[in-house]
Order: sequence, then structure tokens, then C-alpha cells
Amino acid sequence: MTSDDAFDEQGRLVSDTSATHWRNYDTPLLSPILDAALERFVTGGFHGTSIRQLAGAAGLSVPGLYHHFASKHAILAEIDRLAMEDLWQRSIAALADGPQTPLARFDRLVECLLLFHAHQSALAFIAFSEIRALQGQHRRAHIAARDRQQKLLDEVLEECVADGTFTTEHPRDASQAITTICTGVSQWYRPDGELEPAGVAKRYGEICAHAAGLPAE
Repeated sequence: MTSDDAFDEQGRLVSDTSATHWRNYDTPLLSPILDAALERFVTGGFHGTSIRQLAGAAGLSVPGLYHHFASKHAILAEIDRLAMEDLWQRSIAALADGPQTPLARFDRLVECLLLFHAHQSALAFIAFSEIRALQGQHRRAHIAARDRQQKLLDEVLEECVADGTFTTEHPRDASQAITTICTGVSQWYRPDGELEPAGVAKRYGEICAHAAGLPAE
């Protein structure tokens, strides 16, 4: 994302984000309307937040908010879509960015996952916790995006097992455990805590590698 990024009337990012550096989080992903909604969902939950509260948080009237989004569910669905797509694009960029040995690819992908769940902790938390509120095609889209993301990590970890870098006898289980470690960051990370996002990525990246069977030095 660059300073040229723009949002359409529905609050969607309309510029091309494919060139975004996967470690860079300087530019907000969400429009002001969606960012205000995200804050309300974090504090009150989807079902505990009214459309009037969302409008007030965005500085709009209720009819004004409906001009941008047809419903509260549409707001949540767009937040979720943007979160999952941003994580995917960053993951693909991370894999391409550097040496292509299995361990280097694994390290960058896990770093990407950890950075995302620290930098975007509120966004990731809502995308994870409010899947139960998504309906129809939006729920199916989330599950498809989640499964695609998991498959990517599965494949990279299996490459590390195949070349002898990792010794785990249960690569799929290890991959699931690593995903749980990474997504869990969004539940406890605080910007004023002990570690900055880069510190989280370094410390927990090492934990993830050993969980997959990287021998101790």
C-alpha cells in the first residue's frame, strides 16, 4: 500500500496492494468506517454491537452508514475479507522474497504469520473469533481462505521434512500446532508489552521451528 491508496464508497481499498512489502504495516488496511467498526466489534462483539453504535463510531448517521454498507453483517464480512486477503498476499510475497531453500521459506512464512497477528492483532482476533457470525457465502469464503492458508504452511513444512531439515513424524499436526501458535498471538499481544512485533516473530519463530523438529544447535 502507498500514499496513493484510496477507498471506494463502500469503504473498500481500491488500489493494487500486490506490491506491498510483507513486513511493512505503515499504511492502514481498513478505511476509517471499517476501522471504527473493528474497534467496536473488539470491545462489544459482533452481536453486542448495534448498527447505531457503528454509525456513531464512524461519525455517521444510521442512513449515512447504510449508504456505504447494506448491513452490520456486510461490514463484518468486508473486514474479514480484507484480513484474509491481506494475510494471503503477504504470505505469497514472503515466500518469494529471498532464498528458496525449504528452511528459508518456512522461516519467512512463519515470520509473516507472526508479524501479521501482532501488527494486526485486533483485525486477526475478529477474523478468528467472529467466524460464527458470518453467514452463507461469506462464511464459505472465510473457510476457503483459511484452508488455503493452512495448506500453504502444510506444503512448506513438508518440504522441510522431505529434505531432512525437520524431524517431526507428524508434519500435518505440527503445521496445525504452528498455526495455533501464530493465530494465538492476536489474543495476547499488546503494543505496550515486552516485545515488539519483530521480537515476537523472532522468539516464536524459533519455537515454531523446534515444534516442527528442527534439532537444537
